This record gives sequence, structure tokens and C-alpha cells, in this order.
Amino acid sequence: MNELLVIADPRLMAERAAWLENLARERRLSEHTLDAYERDTRQFLTFLTGHLAGPATLGDIRELRPADLRAFLAARRRQGSGARSLGRNLAGLRSLLRHLEKKGLVNAAGAGAIRSPKQPKSLPKPLSDTQAITIVSDEAQLHDEPWIAARDAAVMTLLYGCGLRISEALNLVPADLPKGATTLRITGKGNKTRLVPLLPVVFDAVEKYRALCPYDLESGEPLFRGARGGKLQAAIIQRAMQKLRGALGLPETATPHALRHSFATHLLAGGGDLRTIQELLGHASLSTTQVYTGVDASRLLEVYDRAHPRA
Repeated sequence: MNELLVIADPRLMAERAAWLENLARERRLSEHTLDAYERDTRQFLTFLTGHLAGPATLGDIRELRPADLRAFLAARRRQGSGARSLGRNLAGLRSLLRHLEKKGLVNAAGAGAIRSPKQPKSLPKPLSDTQAITIVSDEAQLHDEPWIAARDAAVMTLLYGCGLRISEALNLVPADLPKGATTLRITGKGNKTRLVPLLPVVFDAVEKYRALCPYDLESGEPLFRGARGGKLQAAIIQRAMQKLRGALGLPETATPHALRHSFATHLLAGGGDLRTIQELLGHASLSTTQVYTGVDASRLLEVYDRAHPRA
């Protein structure tokens, strides 16, 4: 933030801070998205300082032309940013400009005139059902400490058995999984809540971890703990999965998030309908869920090419 003291006018800095606070308080954006928007707008102000040969002011923002924004995106592309990053850069800037426009400080029409970079179509890369079941099993875990091995298995079982994002699993508290629970209420992106079925095998994996965990799992504290008793961090599970990839000979695409993809893909292959899978995943738009139809079609074509006599 000290860098901004040099490259931006104090009033512009104050308005930007108010915008970020509004996103957190009113829009309830995730911490990850807020960090990205803060970084994107900081990079833009840094660029603008060099582009205009002086600290950026509200007057500079008011006089922005589409050509200025295109120059920023071009500079980011030269630095190695891909289409997804550039699209997010532009989304953050549009949001900031709309905030300023509502206060009568600028006109945001220039940003609206720029088309977002075309996003590459990338399909999720799920695991096979055999790979997923192996990964979440107790026997596959590599940690020597039994309670940590049980913890890792429980977290991964939640990702595959309930389709959770890793952040959703790590935000659970003991009260979320009372004795005999058959459903799990999840608060996901945008503070949206959803109800997912809790299979007995998933509940049993969590219970085994609870029985072995050496820390007092109070209802208001995180359910999953790190080795020293603090909240378990996603990086720990990601490293555990990395070790499993090496031990089991799995591809680089075998990540914790791939277990969520596998949950959706295997449900679809088993006859699940898109609307139900959308609800279970917590997707705001059905179009986000529809990508899994492409995954399943790819799998079917692969089987066809391998098995059909005339393929």
C-alpha cells in the first residue's frame, strides 16, 4: 500500500479504499476475489503513473479513454497475463469505475466500450472413479501421524463425496456435522447457502478423524486443525495431494479441486440431471455446470474410439 502513496492522488486512494470496503461489506465478495481486485487496480494505477508521467488523480480517471485501458491490457499481456487474468483485470476496473460513476466523479462508458478478452474453453479434468476412491481412502494417506492421515482422508472425502470447494470444507465447524447428520449445510461463494447429502461413508471418515484428533474440537472453532492446533490451511491438503500423485502415479491434474470436478462428472455419468448437480455444486448459473456435459462427451468418445470395431 505504501507504493500507492507515490503513484496515486490521496483522494483517489480514499475512493478506491471505500470501493473495496463496499465490495466486502455489501457485496460480500470472497477474500480471494477482493485480493485479486485490490491487486488488479494497484497494477492499473502503477501503469497509469508511467503512462501519464505522473501520479494518477481522479481527473485522470475521469478523462480515461478506451485507448488507455487497451494500452494497460496490452502491457499486462506482454508481462505474460492470459485471457482469464486480463478478463478479471477489466472486471475489477469496471467495478471501480462504476463505483466512482455512481458518486458523480467519472464517466464509466469508456470501460464498457472495451470487449473482454475471449476466454479459452477449458474442460475440467476429473479423476476416474477408481482414482478418486483410492485417493480418499485411509490406506492411501502417506502421513505417519494417524490423526493427520485421518484428517487428510476426511477432507478429501468431503471434496469428492459432497462436491465441496476446499475452502468450504476447511471452514466447517464441528456443529455443522452433528451426530446422525444426513445433510450438510454449506455457505459458499457470495455467502450463498446450499444443502448437500452427507453419505454415511463421508460422515464416518469425519468421525474417525474426530476420534483421533488430539485437540479439543469446540463447536465454534474450525473442525479441521493443523499440526499445531490452528485452522488447517488449504496448502497443506494441496501438498498432501501432490505427494499422493507421486506415490500413485497420478497426472498433474489430480488436485483437491479435481475431486469436486470428479463428484460432478461421476454424478452426470450416473444419470444425474444438470439442475440437481448445479444445486449440489452451488453454481449461480446453469451455464457453469453445463461444462460437465462436455467432459462426459469427451469420455464417451474416448471409450468409443478405444472399443468400437470400426473406430
